[in-house]
Amino acid sequence: MHYHIHAIDPKAHLFEVTLTVSEASPSQVFCLPAWLPGSYMIRDFAKNIIDIDAKENQQPLSVTQLDKQTWQLNNQGSHISLCYQIYAWDLSVRTAHLDTNHGFFNGSSVFLAAKGLESQSHRVTIATPALAELSHWTLATSMTRTTGEQFGFGDFSAENYDDLIDHPVEMGELTIETFYVAGVPHDIVLSGKHRANMARLAKDLKAICEYQINLFGTPAPFERYVFMTTVLDNGFGGLEHKASTALMCSRNDLPQSLEAPVDKGYRTYLSLCSHEYFHSWNVKRIKPAEFSPFDLSQESYTEQLWAYEGITSYYDDLITFKSQCIDQAAYLTLLSQIMTRVYRGQGRFKQTLKQSSFNAWTKFYKQDENAANAIVSYYTKGALFGLFLDLTLRIETQGQKSLDDVMRQLWQQYGLTGVGTDPLSHQRIVETILKRPCDDVFAYLNSCDDIPLEALLAQVGVSMKLRASEGNTDLGGGDAKGFNIGFGARTKAESLGLKVLSVIQHSPAHQAGLSAGDLLIAADNLQVTAQFEQQLQSLTVGEQISLHWFRRDELMQGTLPISEAALDTISLSIKDASKTSLWLG
Repeated sequence: MHYHIHAIDPKAHLFEVTLTVSEASPSQVFCLPAWLPGSYMIRDFAKNIIDIDAKENQQPLSVTQLDKQTWQLNNQGSHISLCYQIYAWDLSVRTAHLDTNHGFFNGSSVFLAAKGLESQSHRVTIATPALAELSHWTLATSMTRTTGEQFGFGDFSAENYDDLIDHPVEMGELTIETFYVAGVPHDIVLSGKHRANMARLAKDLKAICEYQINLFGTPAPFERYVFMTTVLDNGFGGLEHKASTALMCSRNDLPQSLEAPVDKGYRTYLSLCSHEYFHSWNVKRIKPAEFSPFDLSQESYTEQLWAYEGITSYYDDLITFKSQCIDQAAYLTLLSQIMTRVYRGQGRFKQTLKQSSFNAWTKFYKQDENAANAIVSYYTKGALFGLFLDLTLRIETQGQKSLDDVMRQLWQQYGLTGVGTDPLSHQRIVETILKRPCDDVFAYLNSCDDIPLEALLAQVGVSMKLRASEGNTDLGGGDAKGFNIGFGARTKAESLGLKVLSVIQHSPAHQAGLSAGDLLIAADNLQVTAQFEQQLQSLTVGEQISLHWFRRDELMQGTLPISEAALDTISLSIKDASKTSLWLG
């Protein structure tokens, strides 16, 4: 199996792929994945294939399409070739993008699989772009290189098809910085205009990577690791791979000096890197049995995403703190915000963590304006369950054991053996550590009850307080400023009023009759402004005011009851510093 991929026309956003197969079966079948690991939604990558030409011994072959992503040839012999083009104009971490600024692709978007030959070794040649003015481009990938200089175009190899599509490729005018952890080179690769201080990035990412490798134990599960980031004016995203991660960030998220303080944007970027790096163990190698092996032709359902995305989400910020990239106050603010995202949704009373995991393909990845009322995120509530497990283990063992020990045992029992986890794997390990049945702990995976964190946090010296939200910009954490009157809708200021983005069920906004998409123009017969929620604070519980809004082109009106604001915003703070070492060190 040999693939030759060429950025044949960056101005038209076209990659050309030639696939040569020397051991084809008669009537060989080829297919492209419908989704890629780590992003649980059917994406139908085959829609971007433009024409397929096939040959056998230089003679044309007919190609029959069997379904949206599968083709069959009428070959008789074993030596065949395919040539096809891929339209690459999705600027994301999931598919492929090509222009005269850079090129990026995931293998699942560009490499057709030969049915029955997926377990064979695969070779790839990545050619220099066709345009002469792009001949200076460099290339980054974690795929095993067989020819060419590091960061140059050339030949690569993969153990099998799954390995082939697990090494994304970035090409362009790249900025590259390399650091070493446990003898393993780690490359930071930036594509796009930026003013980042690469030494600062290397310093902080090295601390995060060292902490994680020490947590799971050496050797690291890869021979080289690549952080590849597309830098944009406004961007965010990440996708894990076995020896790399594809990331997107905003230009202002990156530090511009070695001494720059860790602001909100850089904190977010470091946590994203921490999250995707942790996945190198937790989901890329420790993985649900349903993902061993992957069926990339259709949905692959599992109830275990709470463990793979949720626990990873618990660790990403925690490790950013424990590696001394952020301080304790910043960490508690981040955790407060995660808790707030859970507590602000009515969906937590309607969907369990296992249900959330199972329905990722539709309900989580295809969220609409009613999501807050219908679902709970296996990322955020899963992170709270990870916190619950960690605190339970630390408190019941007087600090002798923690969730770290669970992760190490998972690595030994599942990650290193290739055996997939079953729905009770995590519980069995926790029960072994605590030497007791843990049905009471793991019952929260099947329950819509709030996870009881307040008492556990108090035992490690942290106070958990609920307060009212102070508007759209209040993400959680910090002190209350006196908001007592609730509204219950997310809005966006526009020239004529406030565009309603979503409405919380049972809130005053819901009772008034507002819906997502409405344009609120007046309250109490006065034009509304961006300060509407602040202005509500001058009213008294029990009053009512009139609202007027447009729904499409129809003017509507309703009555807003003035009610006490829901206590749905979390603030964490240190209450007893003498106890925090049990958890925060």
